[in-house]
Order: sequence, then C-alpha cells, then structure tokens
Amino acid sequence: MRLVVSTAVGSVLAVDEAPNPWFDVSWVVHNWPTIMPLLGQHVRLTVVSVLVGAVIALPLALLARSSRVLTGPVLAFSTIVYTIPSLAMFAFIAPYTGLTELTVEIGLVLYSLVILVRNFLVGLQSVPPEVREAARGMGYGAGRLFLQVELPLALPSFITGLRIATVSTVALVTVGVIVGQGGLGQIIIVNGFGANYYRPPIVFGTLACVVLALAADQLLALAGRALTPWTRTRAAA
Repeated sequence: MRLVVSTAVGSVLAVDEAPNPWFDVSWVVHNWPTIMPLLGQHVRLTVVSVLVGAVIALPLALLARSSRVLTGPVLAFSTIVYTIPSLAMFAFIAPYTGLTELTVEIGLVLYSLVILVRNFLVGLQSVPPEVREAARGMGYGAGRLFLQVELPLALPSFITGLRIATVSTVALVTVGVIVGQGGLGQIIIVNGFGANYYRPPIVFGTLACVVLALAADQLLALAGRALTPWTRTRAAA
C-alpha cells in the first residue's frame, strides 16, 4: 500500500513526490558498510543450507535406490515438504529456534531436498547394473563400490542437482526477511519497500541476488568440469 501525502493542490504519492531513481550509485556507496554483512549472510545461508541438504539427500537417495517400494515414499516426502509455504514453515520452526539464522537454514535445507534427492537418485540409477556386477566380481565392497564406481558415474547428475538447488536457495534466502535473517532480502524489503518503495535498494538487492546466483552456478559448473574430465573427452569424441 503506497503512502499518500495530502497537499494544497491535491493528493500525491510520496514515492512520486520525492526523488526516486531506479538506481543510485551514491546510495550504494553510502550504504556499503550495511550491504557487505548482509551479502555475507546471504552467501553463508546459501552454502550451509545446500551442503547440509546434500548430506541429508544422499542417504535418502541411496535408500530410495535400494528398493522400489521406498522410492515413492522418499520422493513424496521431499515433495510434500516443498509444498509447505515459507511463512508457515518459519512459523512452525521459530518457536523452537527463535528469530535466528538457524530458523532460515532449517527451512532452506528442507526446501532443497526436493531437488537434491531427485537428482541424486537419477545419478545413482544411471549407473549400469553390469558395471556394479563387474566391480563386485573384482572384490569391491559396498563402500569401495560407491566411492570408486558409482559416485564418479553419478557425479554429473549430482552437480546438476547442486547447481539447481543453489540457484533456488539464493532466491529463497530473501524470504528469511520475515524473521529478520534474509540477507540481501533485508535490503529489498526493509530499505526498499519499507522506505516507501524507494527504488535504489530494491533494484540493487534484486540485481545482487541475480549476480550471486549466476556466479554460484558458474563456479559449480566449473567444479563439475574439473571433477569429471572424462565427460569432456566423451563430448569431444
């Protein structure tokens, strides 16, 4: 709802009355000491949430791969969690963890599972059964089979899942503003919409989220290429 200011000649929107450019470098420079901690928080929430989500998603994917009976329930669990609105999610968690980063991280971890579990499962299922049988015939145990055979072959799908989950999480972190832990979302909501729709922080915060998501995606893509050099060789052939 926009603030309306009454004047002698009628009513005008305060956002239209005051200077309100779409971008203002001076605003960025003046608020840089505030921006950097919020950017650091945004990165921290994203990294922690995706890493913890991956640690949880891997055993769930292994469990789903072990039996077709378990595949449906595991995937259904991650999907149902993803359908819970973020406001309701934080309302459930906040009474136990308070208005802290942990509240946001728990929600983000749960939301990441729908992406990570599915991609991890696809990667594990892409390993040919005959490759597993050959490895077992060579004396590979379960742990060695996973680390030296299944994981390398499933890694491209794992990286794809991590890339999608990371980009999604960068966007979802901003929702944490409702508990005061929204990273760049604090700039967009508090400094922008909360300051009578002041445009510079809204545009800057939005662009910063987009750049951060693209940068994270490219870093993971480069890491994937470095970890799977055989995929480049196969593509070149």
